[in-house]
Amino acid sequence: MSPPNPSEIPFLAAVQGTRGRHTPVWFMRQAGRSLPEYREIRGSGSILDAIYQPELAAEITLQPVRRHGVDAAVLFSDIVVPVHAVGFGIDVAPGTGPVAQSPFRGADDLKRLPPLTHDLVDHVAITVDILSRELPNDVPLLAFAGAPFTVASYLIEGSPSRTYQRTKSLMHGNEALWHSLVGVLADYAIEFIDVQLTHGARAFQLFDSWAGALSPDDYERFVLPHSSRVFAELKQRHPQSAGIHFGIGCDHLLELMYSAGADVIGLDWRTSIAKARARLGESVTVQGNLDPALVLAGRETAIAGAQRVLDDNGGHPRHIFNLGHGVQPDTDPGILTEIVNMVHERTRHKGGSTE
Repeated sequence: MSPPNPSEIPFLAAVQGTRGRHTPVWFMRQAGRSLPEYREIRGSGSILDAIYQPELAAEITLQPVRRHGVDAAVLFSDIVVPVHAVGFGIDVAPGTGPVAQSPFRGADDLKRLPPLTHDLVDHVAITVDILSRELPNDVPLLAFAGAPFTVASYLIEGSPSRTYQRTKSLMHGNEALWHSLVGVLADYAIEFIDVQLTHGARAFQLFDSWAGALSPDDYERFVLPHSSRVFAELKQRHPQSAGIHFGIGCDHLLELMYSAGADVIGLDWRTSIAKARARLGESVTVQGNLDPALVLAGRETAIAGAQRVLDDNGGHPRHIFNLGHGVQPDTDPGILTEIVNMVHERTRHKGGSTE
């Protein structure tokens, strides 16, 4: 059987601006703690332990596709997998997030960040191979990686931060060292996503989760060149693979983040889809942007919120429905399924046409 035409795959149709059979839906962190089947098989220990088991990681990736009927699967992984793989010394502490016992403090620490070779993430390649065989033809696998700034903030701060004091201090106090560090992390993002795309992922998302902590001037000077290089290199290696750029609280950075070269701009719930298009142009594909808190507020609130997102989009074919951040652990998965069904039903389109 020949693979479906991209126009028959709702996610890829939205990227291309072709009106598919319905607006595609997927959720950041759709594979994880909100699902009882995840908790049943996950086991204890660090999330990295599960990621190193390809059969388990593949099963966790598939669970929300089966349960919710989403239009894309996102690889079960973590943004610190590359720096963990090279031996920097970082883990993901339950309830806390990435923690580095010996944070990045100076030029000598660059020695702890050797090149990321593909053999170091072979377990991820095997997971993607499994998923490429098992996913439905019309449900693409999304690769992802952490953007250089966000990963750097974990290495420098040593744990999640509200102020990013050490990170900003390094930026401004030793700019050459900063660019050396994020240059290496850009290399990691490129190679990590390259592995996933080479083995069958169809698109990717670059998570710059905490870039919203920066001013536009600082973002343009210290971050944009490195994120732009990630998108440019991956576009050269994989010209058919779409890239998504996403961050939290980044309305003031919207134009700059889009200029990095992504095909899709992800929005959190603070930025209107219509206003984003007015700023970026009608040809932009937008992903988002239901507030995850509304899902926690119950079915009626969640469905009403999802309808407002659809109304904000105004029927534009270049829309991928998602939350404005990740699924919260105490989310009722039944409500997520209802959101998927509702979006599919209310945007269903017979026949295909371009914008």
